[in-house]
Amino acid sequence: MGSACRAPHRLPTCSGQGCARLCWRSVMCWAAQPSRRRSCQVSPRSPCPPGQPRWQTSPTTPHPPGFKFSRASYLLSLLRPQIYADLELQRHGLRVFPRDPYSFTPLLEDRSPPRSLLLGHDMAQTQQQIAQFSQKDAQAYPEYEAFMGRMVLALDPLLDAPPVDTAALGKGSMLQQLRNLQTLKPLLQAGTSGMPGNSDSKGCLPAPGVGNAEPPQEPHLGWQALVALLALVLTSKPSWAPVASPGTAMQVSHHLSTPGLALGRQLPHYYEVLTAPISKILDQWFESEPLKATLATDAVIGAMASPHTPGSGYVLLHHVMGELEGRRGAWGYVAGGMGALSQAIAHAATARGAHIFAEKAVCHVLLGRDGEAQGVALQDGTEVRSKLVLSNASPQITFLELIPQEQLPKDFVQRIRQVDTCSPVTKINVAVDRLPSFLAAPNAHNGQPLPHHQCSIHLNCEGTQLLHQAFTEATHGHPSSRPMIELCIPSALDPGLAPPGCHVVSLFTQYTPSVLAGGRSWDEQARNAYADTVFDCIEDYAPGFKASVIGRDILTPPDLERIFGLPGGNIFHGGMSLDQLYFARPAPSYSGYRSPIPGLYLCGSGAHPGGGVMGAAGRNAAQVAIKDFRHL
Repeated sequence: MGSACRAPHRLPTCSGQGCARLCWRSVMCWAAQPSRRRSCQVSPRSPCPPGQPRWQTSPTTPHPPGFKFSRASYLLSLLRPQIYADLELQRHGLRVFPRDPYSFTPLLEDRSPPRSLLLGHDMAQTQQQIAQFSQKDAQAYPEYEAFMGRMVLALDPLLDAPPVDTAALGKGSMLQQLRNLQTLKPLLQAGTSGMPGNSDSKGCLPAPGVGNAEPPQEPHLGWQALVALLALVLTSKPSWAPVASPGTAMQVSHHLSTPGLALGRQLPHYYEVLTAPISKILDQWFESEPLKATLATDAVIGAMASPHTPGSGYVLLHHVMGELEGRRGAWGYVAGGMGALSQAIAHAATARGAHIFAEKAVCHVLLGRDGEAQGVALQDGTEVRSKLVLSNASPQITFLELIPQEQLPKDFVQRIRQVDTCSPVTKINVAVDRLPSFLAAPNAHNGQPLPHHQCSIHLNCEGTQLLHQAFTEATHGHPSSRPMIELCIPSALDPGLAPPGCHVVSLFTQYTPSVLAGGRSWDEQARNAYADTVFDCIEDYAPGFKASVIGRDILTPPDLERIFGLPGGNIFHGGMSLDQLYFARPAPSYSGYRSPIPGLYLCGSGAHPGGGVMGAAGRNAAQVAIKDFRHL
């Protein structure tokens, strides 16, 4: 690559003995060990920390003053609780508006007024809403929530640790093998969550109508644990058997076998959730289409997948794994927009000695004589030397653009090239001069927000077949004629985002192919034609919406890639399908944040556990990098 810069990218740069990382996640690496103060630089490409609310419109639309938009991400839930605490984000100014109710699905139907489905944290009220469509579903819903909640609790420990290095389990001396067994701790935590004697044991419920199975008495182990158990068996040696002192392999094996007994009773239900189409799972629980379609949106959001796609259930789980102010699965709006989260993290970073430089794009990673990372070269020619470099850029940018290909194993490069980055997402940010008034829930006379205005408002969700039809059109290169729309109005809870009486509207829509039929690109005409389709759909549910629009900003998959560095416009840096998770994220044998280049670590959404405003990959990568740093 030499000294020439092919394309600038955001990457963390580290000086002296320190390490940090890029963008809003940079502090997760820096603050993971708050007692360690090292010289550290973070080099974002944009003039403000990424996520800072900025309004950009198409060339034909005037700039509406006084509006603040979260241009890409727009909701908060998945950020790990440890990061809130470790970085003291509230002390650094972070405030979040929780949403309750949180989901609103108005319907188009031949009755006046049309019905709607409002879901919130009050279970009794939620059941009353569901009962409009099915008494049976209303009764089943609490059981469904408990079932999914238990699965989330089982998987939760896996988010905060690197994937198990199965290759290391059978290597080295007996002492080293015993030490390697410590990496199984998250799997053991997943396996024993809810075991008899645990204080949080709540039990699990099978999906109604699945055979005549009795409710299982022991909890789910976690699907990855099965793989780890097999690896442990395959790598075990007879010399382990006589060892019986505390903390040895014999005791670990014994504890593994205890929850392992539960696999035969419980694994089938949870295995099905992870591998089957989410439509199949929801059909086992419910009969009303509006409820099933509303729940299915979390299984396909951000994914080029249909509710009928096998494995779509995991994406649903990924989106309900978060918590807000101690409430599991809750989502909220960041006060001031998502950029305020970036600012709070930036303040936490600088308080710990980090240096953040804007407009310092990285061109390539500097390599030493032995192929190890030694820092980065910036677009302006500056070289920043470092023993560690952590990249929040996508795996494609990190390894295919910032590293000379001859320095990487050929099979690794091939794996990175083969990562599925297909994206269905077009994000549209809209400035409006009044709140949308839905036929199913007309506005108040004073124009003030009603409870449903704070929700994720799901449109074109009368049934899962509509979602599948929208997906099918995109697979043939055509933007959906009735796209799945998630409409959010953060100014309903945070009025400072817009001038008095006005509001900001976030439209997360799919499905839109990256390349249109016939190889056509997304020119301005195509962008506006799709946006008009979206607005026509909204108009059907909320007449007068189009007349309220002051300005709009349309971001198709190619725009998301060009502006934010998202490969293919994929918000997760790569699909969240089972073949691209855990051991295989971003590639087999490289899921533990280390890369083939010594001293270079991947710490963004392309690493375990995946995408979302989560921070887990950054925190985990920081711990791995600091562990390695001690041996430099």
